[in-house]
Amino acid sequence: MSDPHASRDPFRAARQADGVMQCPFKGEPITMLLRYADVREAAKNWQDYSSDAPFRVPIPSEQDVRSVRQLPIETDPPEHTLLRRIVDPFFQRPRSPQMIAQIQSLVERQLSAVIGVGTIEAVRDFALPLQSMALTYLLGVDEAEAQEWIGWGTHVFRDGDGEHKGRVLTDYLNRRFDEAVRRPGEDFFSELTRAEFQGRPLTRDQMLGFANLAFAGGRDTIINCIVEILAHVAEHPGDLDRLRNEPGLFRTASEEFVRVISPLTQIGRVCPKQTSVHGTQVQPDERIGLCWASANYDEQVFEAPDEVRLDRNPNPHIGYGTGPHNCLGVHHARLIIRTLLKQLAQRVRCVRLIAAQPHIETEAKYHRRVGFDRLRVSLLPH
Repeated sequence: MSDPHASRDPFRAARQADGVMQCPFKGEPITMLLRYADVREAAKNWQDYSSDAPFRVPIPSEQDVRSVRQLPIETDPPEHTLLRRIVDPFFQRPRSPQMIAQIQSLVERQLSAVIGVGTIEAVRDFALPLQSMALTYLLGVDEAEAQEWIGWGTHVFRDGDGEHKGRVLTDYLNRRFDEAVRRPGEDFFSELTRAEFQGRPLTRDQMLGFANLAFAGGRDTIINCIVEILAHVAEHPGDLDRLRNEPGLFRTASEEFVRVISPLTQIGRVCPKQTSVHGTQVQPDERIGLCWASANYDEQVFEAPDEVRLDRNPNPHIGYGTGPHNCLGVHHARLIIRTLLKQLAQRVRCVRLIAAQPHIETEAKYHRRVGFDRLRVSLLPH
């Protein structure tokens, strides 16, 4: 699974030398912050590094694949704080006994369908359906709804033709909101039709902005984590044995996998005024990138960062972001990953790697391996 041009940490040399990397994304030069302390500081400093930038928080920008501002991520406090409160009850659901039981049952069913049946393609046959059905519990809709979402592939924008896929998502969301107005329930879409912001009902664009982020924000990131874990225990069977023999490691291991995988490389911020970033002059309305993936490998914070240490503790990784914009779906992701690790340890003797095609994020200044386009494995039962 090696690639001579790709690694999990292609930022090491620049991080150690200058702490920044200038890289063009679709022709736009962006200064990427690479050191852990700098990334954390900038993530908290929304006055100088603003998220109030529709379509420009993701890198590259997404003007060509969606038409609404994603909420609450593309706003700053205090507006961000108020918007986040509207949907936070749904994103707290993974902490409830009911949803914990639902995810446990789901992972059991999904594993039962693939254990001992021969070779599977883990991305499409396992990770994508698992993530999609888990999302139905988070949003409070019928599990059957996941079948349409599975058809969108691993990313709602970037699989196939980007503009077409963005339209597919928008059309779907508008249908759901129209249905929620006609027959309101207790689901995510119905709650948004009833929600108010600053004393007024949400506009349709605001509803779409919340829902767009819910579907785009944690889709491929969770899928990448699932398949990377399967690939890791296939290559390192001793780690699966250790998890089986030391169940107290499930929590630390789940955090370590997120650190090592760092499923989202970076996120953008816009500088409202001219800013000097380690000697690099960033002009007003230009962007910087907060590189989570580099920060999570910073040798000043993490001993032997290239190693997967299942018992790494403390582990102050920022794979879920940090500061006021930390990931809304953190509890959802943690529940899925932790449950998967437990079930693999309890039910799977080993994972046999058949073939792998890693996904390589290819940019002008770096090639980074994150996730897989395809991963063929066999899961052998005890």
